[in-house]
Amino acid sequence: MESTLTATDYNFPGQTAIYKGKVRDVYNINNEKIVLIASDRISAFDAVLPKGIPFKGQILTAIAAKFLNETKDIVPNWLEATPDPNVAVGKFCKPFMVEMVIRGYLAGHAWREYKAGKRIICGVAMPDGMKQNDKFPEPIITPATKAEDGDHDEDISRENIIAQGIVSKEDYEKLESYTRALFQRGTEIAAKQDLILVDTKYEFGKADGTIYLIDEIHTPDSSRFFYAEGYQERQDKDEQQKQLSKEFVREWLIENGFQGLEGQTIPHIPDSFVNTVTERYTELYEKITGETFVKADNSDLVNRIKKNVTEYLS
Repeated sequence: MESTLTATDYNFPGQTAIYKGKVRDVYNINNEKIVLIASDRISAFDAVLPKGIPFKGQILTAIAAKFLNETKDIVPNWLEATPDPNVAVGKFCKPFMVEMVIRGYLAGHAWREYKAGKRIICGVAMPDGMKQNDKFPEPIITPATKAEDGDHDEDISRENIIAQGIVSKEDYEKLESYTRALFQRGTEIAAKQDLILVDTKYEFGKADGTIYLIDEIHTPDSSRFFYAEGYQERQDKDEQQKQLSKEFVREWLIENGFQGLEGQTIPHIPDSFVNTVTERYTELYEKITGETFVKADNSDLVNRIKKNVTEYLS
């Protein structure tokens, strides 16, 4: 197995705070810059799995950087540089404590809710008579609260976000507008690669009164893609869609008795499945970007990151 980055403990010049999320470790540099390190951790059902996925952090960083650059005409974003294959550095923003989830198709969490009989999600009505992976008449926005401890994001309605003062009405309307425009751009980019952008999430922050797109965009951790070729035929035959996303990890966990519920334990994850996950992430990178993935030298991953980031900040 290749070496993986599953934990970081750096002390960079000017560092004032660290926040460790499920996948990314965020280093605050003097409330001016953010050093965002994409680890090789993988999470599902709000649990971090015990094994890292080789090159996953590099893949997430590369995809996010590419699409942040390709959408900065829609909304300004936080990214300034990628001094290391696993690291993005950019503007310090105060994050909005909501994730803007947008869904073009009835899949994943929305489908699980629909199958359970629910027809309203986050205050948004879903039409009767749909089946798994059908396209919504129009994309729907289903926000989630962003938990400060890094887990247990929960569905919330637009009305409750505004009523609870989580985001002001004026700012929330801007977030919705940006979300729809970004999803449209992502849909167009995916279509050129014969993919369907099924659903995704965007995160935003504010600095000096300006809203910025932060974190990642259109990665397999934040997005779901279907292959466009054969999509309709599979729907007509009630077959599962061929997809590129993290959903197959969730499906494997469900098959092995884990769905993040109380009393459940994460199953043993064989190296063969870890390799499969790396292959799927690599496939998505190459499919969505149209570029060949080149593996970085991970022989001394921890020190490589320390050296590259320290030199950049200096």
